[in-house]
Amino acid sequence: MTRVQPEAIVIGASAGALEALSVILPALPADFRLPIIVVVHVPPDKRSIMAELFRAKCQLDVQEAMDKQPMSGGTIYFAPPDYHLLIEVDKTLSLSADEPVLFSRPSIDVLFESGADAFGPALIAVVLTGANSDGATGLAAAVKAGGLALVQDPAHAFATAMPEAALRLCPGARVLSLKAIAQYLKRFV
Repeated sequence: MTRVQPEAIVIGASAGALEALSVILPALPADFRLPIIVVVHVPPDKRSIMAELFRAKCQLDVQEAMDKQPMSGGTIYFAPPDYHLLIEVDKTLSLSADEPVLFSRPSIDVLFESGADAFGPALIAVVLTGANSDGATGLAAAVKAGGLALVQDPAHAFATAMPEAALRLCPGARVLSLKAIAQYLKRFV
């Protein structure tokens, strides 16, 4: 069976996210064609500097996501603090102030589940380092929709809880090092 051509990538990370994303995102070339939507757990009362930091490191356009924003290929979108980030079926981004999920807003599960609804088998979902189980249920939704699941090897994660929880729910996910995840994604130039 041939895989559907991917149309979007969703990434979730928590504790250790800056270091993990610093291996993956700057490795993507300027002609990378897929949109990348990222949720990192950040304190709700702090301004996020993730977009600023990665704008300086990456060859791709990096933005903090805005409500009702259409997605563009070759762009990295970070969830703003204290909002869930969702992908609508019309492939726009939306922000929600709904209740936190697993004490997190933004929630990785919310992003991944909405991404699975919008893209189905054309979604790549990536769970990285983190200290809770956010992302596991969303990864399972992506797999159920036919999407591809990548999980950072827990043996090399700063915080193992998130990748381990993801693998418990999705034992068939590809387990890769950060460098291997970057290499895998570079195939979609």
